[in-house]
Amino acid sequence: MSAARPSVLVLGCSSGFGAAVCRAFAKAGHGIYGVHLDRRSTMPAVQALHTELEALGVPVRFFNQNAAADDTRALVLDALAEDGATVGVLVHSLAFGTLRPFVPEAGGRAVAKRQLDMTLDVMAHSLVYWTQDLVARQLIGAGSRIYAMTSSGSTRVFPHYGPVSAAKAALESHVRQLAMELAPRKITVNAVLAGVTDTPALRKIPGADHIAELARRKNPSGRLTEPEDVAACLVDLARPDHVRQQQDLRKSGRRHDSLGEVVVDLARSRQ
Repeated sequence: MSAARPSVLVLGCSSGFGAAVCRAFAKAGHGIYGVHLDRRSTMPAVQALHTELEALGVPVRFFNQNAAADDTRALVLDALAEDGATVGVLVHSLAFGTLRPFVPEAGGRAVAKRQLDMTLDVMAHSLVYWTQDLVARQLIGAGSRIYAMTSSGSTRVFPHYGPVSAAKAALESHVRQLAMELAPRKITVNAVLAGVTDTPALRKIPGADHIAELARRKNPSGRLTEPEDVAACLVDLARPDHVRQQQDLRKSGRRHDSLGEVVVDLARSRQ
């Protein structure tokens, strides 16, 4: 497998943001490497996505593995190296964590240490490990982009959302640090705050319907951001002529909500 353009590596590729990103970059002519973790019941949808991407004439390789596992990372990076591929865009869109309170009501169950550790490892720390190994193996370099999907939960509180909120806050901290350290290599790193979006991850949050309804009321177009809005935004931002904009975002040292605002503007324009 080989690709004329740098490939796109999507962590969490089988649904929601990840699937939309795969489609958008494949349509733009990029080969797709995707990591997902699906059971037998959801595999038909994953296989349909794989077939859809291949029909666009780009190379596609999916790995049904735990993206936070060291052996998975080695397997995927070995495949990239064997294929002679390089990563032009890394998208971190892993939504696998525990939704439990820190201190439950009487009779309830609190989040356990292993669950809290797992949530932080999958949804935050894994970004660091993937980036470290991609750089060490020279599979990513000057001009490449790294995007991590965050959420407003990084600074807000919702019932049962504590573990994921902590992970998103850590993810944003990792993004800032990676952006500083990778700047000399001309690799940009940004967190993407897309706003409330109807994805499988949203539907798992207690009170999701209420959260979605509030977002619809606040949006002049009366709808939520869609995964396709985010994917189109990332394809546009990944173009070489957007490098200065991303450098400015990186140097600001702040949370990169401006990317989220771009997505909101796109959503408002699609009424």
